[in-house]
Amino acid sequence: MQNGIMRLERDGPPESGLARMTLDPADFQSPLPEQSIHVYFEDPQIGLSVGVWTTTDMQETFGPYPGDEFMLVLEGRVEMVDGAGHAVPIETGQSFVLRNAIPISWRQVGPMRKFFLLLNDPAAPVPQLDSAEGGVIVLDENALAAAAKPEAESIGGGAQRDAHVFTNDAGTMTVGLWESTAFESAMQPFGVHEFCQILQGRVAITEEDGTRHDFEAGDVFFVPRGCVCSWAADGPVRKYYAQVHTPS
Repeated sequence: MQNGIMRLERDGPPESGLARMTLDPADFQSPLPEQSIHVYFEDPQIGLSVGVWTTTDMQETFGPYPGDEFMLVLEGRVEMVDGAGHAVPIETGQSFVLRNAIPISWRQVGPMRKFFLLLNDPAAPVPQLDSAEGGVIVLDENALAAAAKPEAESIGGGAQRDAHVFTNDAGTMTVGLWESTAFESAMQPFGVHEFCQILQGRVAITEEDGTRHDFEAGDVFFVPRGCVCSWAADGPVRKYYAQVHTPS
């Protein structure tokens, strides 16, 4: 399992690209699509995977969604359709969350590509849900920024604000918006698994061995729990995050 910071790329790593997926017809109420994937990080013990995924036109079989998932739509448009036929559309450039076990169908017209963090813990109780209401959350940067509240503890001397938008039923995954003025944190182990989508500003992350990663608005990356690193920003920075919390 990789311990370093991973930059997510829309076509996967240059050396490997994306792998064609083998699909089960029972998962679809449409003809089989073509789907491909690259998983940058996975931990089967907690059911965590992070990567990039593509699909052609399709509609999935209606039923419980398999896990809590944070996604950024890189291209295309998707509709999440509930049991009454009501659809929530998500467009290119939007980020959204799906709650584990909501009764839903993914409807895809045209090609689609996404970055994702999926948590489907085999040991966690599965919610018994009769409705998808409130289980599809499309993030609104301006609304979240307006609702953000100051953090109780400052990291690296910056003034930080946070707006939580989602906590899963098991209490092991949180999603939200975080922003800070300029800051520089100490070199220390990272306490959570975190998927980061930089919305504004720039951040430099340095690993214990001296490897430096520079990210700016539009970049997406993943930091595994336990990665020893320091963070620094020379001005305001804002990100969406999806964090997975595991026992120490």
